[in-house]
Amino acid sequence: MREHDFEPIRGLPGDLPAGERILWQGAPRWTSLAADAFHIRVVAAYFLLMFVFRTAGGLQHGEAPAAVLGSAALASPPAFVAVGMLALLAWLYAKTTVYTITNKRVVVRFGVAITKAINLPFTVIEGAALKTTAGGAGDVALKLKSPTRVPFFQVWPNVRPWRLSQPEPTLRGVADAASAADILAQAMRAEVGIEMTPQTAPVRERPVGLGRPNAAAA
Repeated sequence: MREHDFEPIRGLPGDLPAGERILWQGAPRWTSLAADAFHIRVVAAYFLLMFVFRTAGGLQHGEAPAAVLGSAALASPPAFVAVGMLALLAWLYAKTTVYTITNKRVVVRFGVAITKAINLPFTVIEGAALKTTAGGAGDVALKLKSPTRVPFFQVWPNVRPWRLSQPEPTLRGVADAASAADILAQAMRAEVGIEMTPQTAPVRERPVGLGRPNAAAA
């Protein structure tokens, strides 16, 4: 029996109510989580700089090249372990996370040791911001209406970085972030009348929409 076999529908804590349907499902790419959430490149660069500085310092002080390289190489096992553990954690988080957009809400199911799920009805979502990379992957961050609030550290890494005072649940590292944002915009327009008009060209970061209810929905 697999960890999430108990789910009636993949990524959801229960059956869908009458009238609700899934519009989109996705998951973070583990490589995106490794780079952006676990900062694996920063850690790797740190160990590389340690190796370079140790080697340069030893040669500058007249040590034999073989001895210098041997001493500097002692930092290699901890580096491989640290980078490997971060990669493994990113893979586990990606494997156990599912993002779902229905015609009424956004659901984030996550958790490596303990499975959790947060339900965000469209009525509590004020707007969103889309951040994409050249390859089309990216994040869709959801701005919540006050006083709705999610605990930053309990939801991490599925939150927008550094928004500690007003955490924004985020669909992180999804393969086609622009498509997810478009689907969300259309669903919110149809359900609660909020106009969200995301551009089609990928950019680093832009608002998906902070619209007001239109006259028909008012």
